[in-house]
Amino acid sequence: MSVLSVRSLSCRRGGRPVFHDLGFDVAAGGAVLLTGRNGTGKSTLLRVVALLTPARRGEITWQGEDVRAGADAWRARLAWLGHADAIKGDLTVHENLEAAQRLRTGSVPAHALWDRVLTRFDLTSLLERPGRYLSAGQRRRVALARVALSEATVWLLDEPAAGLDEASRQSLQAAITDHLATGGIAAIATHGEIVLPEAQTLDVGRFAPDDAAEADSWV
Repeated sequence: MSVLSVRSLSCRRGGRPVFHDLGFDVAAGGAVLLTGRNGTGKSTLLRVVALLTPARRGEITWQGEDVRAGADAWRARLAWLGHADAIKGDLTVHENLEAAQRLRTGSVPAHALWDRVLTRFDLTSLLERPGRYLSAGQRRRVALARVALSEATVWLLDEPAAGLDEASRQSLQAAITDHLATGGIAAIATHGEIVLPEAQTLDVGRFAPDDAAEADSWV
């Protein structure tokens, strides 16, 4: 049974129509892989689901309830990873991760979860390193660890494998698989780096307007 449903979603951004009449359903333990060329609206779709960008039309429901009617409760269920890693340069890796979790829940992660996530993303030796001294790949691993530590039900990941080497991509893949196995769900924008055999694939480009006249009708 679907827990997250997107129905007839249409969106403009910067005055430009991005997608129209887009929809999908995700059950507990399921994932949707958002594909398509750059500029087709994958990132925008994730932002709309996260309530960071308003939709022009359509609805997003969680267990049958409109998420916009309970926006705070919906955001509490989400872990968001965009293109920016959101790492504070003056804070160490440990401080970045702990601060993010305290802001989210008011407490630090359980020791077992903390140790498992740090080991998975190979961050133990980097805990005392300030964020400004991390490489692009290291910053991405810290951002992914922040998602995994959140224990959020819904992961919204925008090209999460960007900047990762092969070993780190495998760690990411394992983290997503474990998340789904515990009943979590995920929506992931990807160019093919993430392989989830049971996931549905949604080509966001299929929901672009066919012509200018159709786009104008979305207003």
